[in-house]
Amino acid sequence: QVQLVESGGGLVQAGGSLRLSCAASGRTFSNYAKGWFRQAPGAEREFVAAISWSGSTVYADSVKGRFTISRDNAKNTLYLQMNSLKPEDTAVYYCAAAQTIALLYRSDYWGQGTQVTVSS
Repeated sequence: QVQLVESGGGLVQAGGSLRLSCAASGRTFSNYAKGWFRQAPGAEREFVAAISWSGSTVYADSVKGRFTISRDNAKNTLYLQMNSLKPEDTAVYYCAAAQTIALLYRSDYWGQGTQVTVSS
């Protein structure tokens, strides 16, 4: 059974930092693109950042310069380093895996989500 499990969420003050992790099990995703999405209450799920199998990255404008996505294929784990957090970053964060970055939105592989809350 394929599983993606996020961790690292929590409550932090504005300006603080968190590091999210997404551990995969059941298969290897070393040749897959991976990404992070988030969903705030009452809002649609939105793209945050993605990384291709070769290491190319893309970010949403709202997080560019503050968030860094990375991957450790040996550990089958995806990371999201979040710095200078703002209250508007509050959301449930999900990781996903797909054959290409463009396919992440329609991926069959999603984690259960981890809550990030940024207080002002």
